[in-house]
Amino acid sequence: MPRRVKPRQTSRRDFLKSTSAISAAVFVGGRVAFCDDRSANSRVRYASIGVEGKGNSDSGDAASHGDLVGICDIDLLNLDKAAARPGFENAAKFQDFRVMLEELGDSIDAVTVSTPDHMHAPAAAMAISMGKACFCQKPLTHTVWEARRLQELAKEHNVATQMGNQGTATDGLRRAAALLKMGIIGAPREVHVTTDRPIWPQGGPRPTPTDAPPIVDWNLWLGPAPERPYAEGYHPFAWRGWWDFGTGALGDMACHTFNMPFAGLRLANPSSIQAVTSGHNRDSYPQKSKIAFEFPANDQRGPVNVFWYDGGNVPDLAIFKGNRRINSNGDPIISSSIIVGETGTLYSWDDYGENWIVYDNDGNVIPNEDLPEVEFDRSPGHFTEWHQSITGERERSMSNFEDYSGPLTETILLGNLAVWAAAEGEGKKIEWDAETLTPTNAPEVAHIVKKEYRGNYGEFLGA
Repeated sequence: MPRRVKPRQTSRRDFLKSTSAISAAVFVGGRVAFCDDRSANSRVRYASIGVEGKGNSDSGDAASHGDLVGICDIDLLNLDKAAARPGFENAAKFQDFRVMLEELGDSIDAVTVSTPDHMHAPAAAMAISMGKACFCQKPLTHTVWEARRLQELAKEHNVATQMGNQGTATDGLRRAAALLKMGIIGAPREVHVTTDRPIWPQGGPRPTPTDAPPIVDWNLWLGPAPERPYAEGYHPFAWRGWWDFGTGALGDMACHTFNMPFAGLRLANPSSIQAVTSGHNRDSYPQKSKIAFEFPANDQRGPVNVFWYDGGNVPDLAIFKGNRRINSNGDPIISSSIIVGETGTLYSWDDYGENWIVYDNDGNVIPNEDLPEVEFDRSPGHFTEWHQSITGERERSMSNFEDYSGPLTETILLGNLAVWAAAEGEGKKIEWDAETLTPTNAPEVAHIVKKEYRGNYGEFLGA
């Protein structure tokens, strides 16, 4: 049964007594607009779903930016560890996010979601539908349809949103995107994006079932996913390699590594996707994949082909023209994004698009001081940017759901349609209708676009 963990009524009443006036706040224009009798410095009340892994830093950011009134995790050990942290003293503890949101209700202004991928959309959708600002870890959702649906909900409820692709807030990424938009490499032709993932087991059979530890509510961990027995390896990390729970190497890292090219070239709504993989059993993702995306021209650029590489696959080294970077051990850096244009190339050698160089077609690096000046909005920090969009200090964070991270997630997760079709090695080229979210020549991957939900989790999305 869904449950709250160890209610702390006395301390919570005392806390709410001191902050009860904030309940007069209403969301206007995607941010909290406090009534005239409240100070502009009124503190935002946060609740965090998932408090370990990335949830550790996300909930910590929430506590440092406002008042943390609720924490939720299916693992009691995670909850107890979190409750002992500074700033978490007055947070009520829950194992079920549905119970937390229902019980705390109007005493929450904003919610962070830091769970396995398959739980992102239901938790975020419930929070948004209740009028809460929402920060959700990457990838924003588990499926393409969920990414589109969260865009719609964020726009409908006009709340402040942000995905946790922290590189979006760096000056390096924003400057690179601005330079691409102004044509620093001429007309873009190709983009190559590479990751060193997966770094977890992937592509094999399920682990041996066993009893779940008493501190873990396995039914709540499964959430909307089909039932399966607990086994060592799913919780807390290797879930990424399973279709029912994660999004593989692509979903794990592309929201970072694909981010800068997306920002600079607006790589939304490809017309086709095709993959070559090392093979998979349609239960766990492949150990290796290469994915090709075809993007039609838009009002900013001509058509562009994008290539994704993981599992040790890399692009043709000639693309680097002798500029490939090495790490401190003297080994070539795998994670990178390379945008090849008519007159030059922009090459970033990190996951976040923050560090990069521009070189001409002969491989000559253009000194940084010789690059043109460009204007871009400097971020106060990724979480702070979202916090300010709640308090009204800014309109929107860059990685908001409706305009940026939703379309970015759609693009990325389309790659997994092609990966599913490539279970035997080379898959068919899937033609994509972005308006209707339809793989027009591949009805066999429709269940990857939009999945079925166990229990009531799909109701939050209107599924």
